[in-house]
Amino acid sequence: MDILGHFKTITLHRLLVCKGCFKIGLYRQGLMHDLSKYLPTEFLNGVRYYQGFRSPNNAEREDKGYSEAWLHHKGRNKHHFEYWIDFVGEGHNHKAVMMPMRMPDNYIAEMFVDRVSACKVYLRDAYLDKSAYCYYKNGDITSLIHPYTRVLLETWLIMLAKKGEDYTYAWIKRFLKMPKERREEIVARMVHGNVTKEELFAKPVFSGMRR
Repeated sequence: MDILGHFKTITLHRLLVCKGCFKIGLYRQGLMHDLSKYLPTEFLNGVRYYQGFRSPNNAEREDKGYSEAWLHHKGRNKHHFEYWIDFVGEGHNHKAVMMPMRMPDNYIAEMFVDRVSACKVYLRDAYLDKSAYCYYKNGDITSLIHPYTRVLLETWLIMLAKKGEDYTYAWIKRFLKMPKERREEIVARMVHGNVTKEELFAKPVFSGMRR
């Protein structure tokens, strides 16, 4: 247990995210980022499983088989793609299945800043512009993230790795100021792999079920 260590870690992360969000014009999101980490469910578990070199959520999962702090966190913070997984109806029979929903662009941008800032906190002097992209590629989340969200996030992570932080943050700030239609046109041109324009902008058919 390390109360001070955990407090310093999450506060440094918040400050870095706030700074990054301010760079791209997301002032309110920067100020409000991750405030739930100071609530008892998240903070006390974070203190108990604090290690300093990785998220305490990982240690909690290894101990319990799940992370109570993470389950609490992801349901309250819209910058996590896991927040946007919902039930939808398929076709006319309205069979309920869980699918990722498209995230609003401003929350995709906050997610990008969040990932970059987390890498800075845990990697410290070993951080490089490619670190966030490498961490992303080591995971396997493609089935849990909406195609539009994935394309935009991956584009920014690759841009950061190749062009650096100043260029990428300036690009994102300009992008977020554009009308929605213009932003969608730009993202459609980013499509690569098996993701089609139709998949990017598809709207799910919601069933009558409520949860």
